[in-house]
Amino acid sequence: MAESLRFLPAGSNAILVEVDDLATTLTLLDGLRVHRPEGTVDLVPAARTLLVRFDPLLADRAELIEIISRIDLSVRSKRQGETFEIPVAYDGEDLNEVADILGWTVYELIRRHTEATFTVAFTGFAPGFAYMTCDDPAFDVPRRKSPRVRIPAGSVALAGKFSGVYPSDSPGGWQLLGRTPLKMWETTRPRAALLGPGDRVRFRDMSAKEISIPVPAAPELKTEGVRTAGLLVTRSGSPALYQDLGRPGRADQGVSESGALDRCSLMQANLCVGNRREAATIEIAFGGFALKADRPVTLGVTGAPAPIVIRTADGRSLSAPFGRPFALDAGDELVLGPQPEGVHSYLALRGGFDVEAILGSASTDTLAKVGPAPIMAGDILVPANEPTTAVDPFQTTSKRLPKAGDTVTLDVVLGPRTDWFTQQGVQALLGRDWQVTAESSRVGMRLAGAQPLERRDAAELPSEGIALGAIQVPHNGQPVLFLADHPLTGGYPVIGVVARHHLDLAGQIPIGASIRFNAIAAFDPLIRKTHG
Repeated sequence: MAESLRFLPAGSNAILVEVDDLATTLTLLDGLRVHRPEGTVDLVPAARTLLVRFDPLLADRAELIEIISRIDLSVRSKRQGETFEIPVAYDGEDLNEVADILGWTVYELIRRHTEATFTVAFTGFAPGFAYMTCDDPAFDVPRRKSPRVRIPAGSVALAGKFSGVYPSDSPGGWQLLGRTPLKMWETTRPRAALLGPGDRVRFRDMSAKEISIPVPAAPELKTEGVRTAGLLVTRSGSPALYQDLGRPGRADQGVSESGALDRCSLMQANLCVGNRREAATIEIAFGGFALKADRPVTLGVTGAPAPIVIRTADGRSLSAPFGRPFALDAGDELVLGPQPEGVHSYLALRGGFDVEAILGSASTDTLAKVGPAPIMAGDILVPANEPTTAVDPFQTTSKRLPKAGDTVTLDVVLGPRTDWFTQQGVQALLGRDWQVTAESSRVGMRLAGAQPLERRDAAELPSEGIALGAIQVPHNGQPVLFLADHPLTGGYPVIGVVARHHLDLAGQIPIGASIRFNAIAAFDPLIRKTHG
């Protein structure tokens, strides 16, 4: 029997392959894992799609489509796993609404949810988040019209034909039934994710009196092994995070790439002080950061041009150059003020920082809760003293970054779901200014326009992979532009994806600025391939 594959553009370096059903998706995924095309970076399976991310320097889009279309899909993949029992307190905010949608009482909803058997089809959205299918076909509920900004860890939820458990506090649009004390993601376990593809799950009802959500114990004070030598952080008013080039190729564990929001500036900071370009730096949002050296060190700052002042041990205040290496002596304090433009500055230390790599990276993923903790006042930053090359004493090419009130033009690649919107909706995306709201973060920028984007197709979109820079449109019609810590999958249509050459710029747009989207090509019609 012939299989129909539909290839949709998903940005400058990704393709969304649409198939008929979940079984075909998993078969295609397994076929690509066995014969992985050169240049493929990540494979993100979902309900009826497979997102294929590739390196455009190593892979050609057209050739990649031809390779994918030749994969034999006639023999379906079979997966088997363990069986888990998950206790649940059914006290979720959407319990009554879900019961009404399904035409049941709350008692019947809980009974049928605990009697059903769920099977993990794939993982995504966040590390440890398992998309589970159900043997009771009646479980089919729409997502919320407007996603919540924060859903607590352990929340048991439904969306479409899937059930899932949120592994960490995160935004989301699923309907909440209750909560469990079990941890879905724990990096100290041999398998960090509690659930994997093929595993089966039965939910068990717990009364509110029986459930106990564990509270992390206060850390024990240790006198042995405590870091006492290094650079003392004396101020960290806004989030300061370790960032490098992220965790590419970890989608099979439900882990997105993360990494610096402005990757070019991170690499420039490292080049400035003679480090490897991928070395961890400190990403500083909105300025307001200071540290004191206990030894002579060489530093460099790039990205958003924060004013840099050195307060010497003898009480003098000196200006330090932006984009060029400079030195601190023991006792000197470095102070970064608020940036007049842009959002994120990058502080590099010659020889690098001694910071633990988790899953191959020192980046802090704020959505997945993977990586080092945010840097706070009182922390000690320990030099790694890694091998270095010569510093770069020349000023990096300065580029003007946006300020609040500015309008920034971002090039976009239309798709993969542009045809879910009316012509007026697409014209509105491209013809209006969209203001960056205060509900923005490393996960994504929430945008506000005068009118919502009009959809042609009001159906519920099954969860599918999301590319960096995706412009997703929830039911309220106000777009969300996903940034470095975006979820791997989502359930609202993506009307376009910011072009690769403008992703760093997108990461420097402040709250209060506006965005104008510019399509660099017409929406490419679906490419159809069949396999006999």
